[in-house]
Amino acid sequence: MKARTATLHRKTAETDIRARLNLDGKGDYKISTGIRFLDHMLELFTRHGGFDLNLEAKGDLDVDQHHTVEDIGIVLGTLVREALGTKKGINRAGYFLMPMDETLAVAAIDLSGRPYLVLKAPLKVRFVGDLQTELLEDFFHGFTTTALANVHLKVAYGRSSHHAIEALFKAFARALRFACSHDRRLRTQLPSTKGLL
Repeated sequence: MKARTATLHRKTAETDIRARLNLDGKGDYKISTGIRFLDHMLELFTRHGGFDLNLEAKGDLDVDQHHTVEDIGIVLGTLVREALGTKKGINRAGYFLMPMDETLAVAAIDLSGRPYLVLKAPLKVRFVGDLQTELLEDFFHGFTTTALANVHLKVAYGRSSHHAIEALFKAFARALRFACSHDRRLRTQLPSTKGLL
C-alpha cells in the first residue's frame, strides 16, 4: 500500500512552519513550536495517533501566541487531508472516550469533507504551562477547516485544566487514528453514498 505522507512549508508574515506527517507511522516525533506545552500536546497527539510528525514552527510570539497556534492547526489539517489522498477504504469516522485521572474527554471525528467544529471545554485558568488556553479553539478550528473534517470535542468532567487539555488531545488523536485507518473489506470503496468526500 502506498505510504500516506504529506509535507508542507507554510510561510506568512506571521509564521514560518515546516512539517511532515506520516499517517501510518510509529508515533515518532520531532516538534518545536516555541510553546512548550503545545509541543507536549502535539507529542501526545503523535504517539496516541500512531502517526509520525516532524514540525518546526517559528512565529511572532513576541506579539502573541495566536498566529502560531492557529497556523499550526491549519498546517496539521492540511497535512492530514493531503496524506489521506482519495480516502478510498478509510473508516472515515472515529470516536474515543479518554479518561485521565478525574477527567473524561470525548472526541468524535468525521472526515466528511464538510468542516465543522464543536468544542466544549470549559477551562478554569488562562494558561496551562505556557499555552494560552483560549487558543485551543483556534487550533482545532484551523485543523477542522483545512482537514475538511467534522470535529466534536468535549470535556465531560474533571478538575484539572492540564488533565482536560491532555485528555482532549489524546482522545482527538485516537479518534482520528481510527477515522484514517483502512477497512480491508472496503478498500476499493469511498465511504460515502454521494461518491464524493
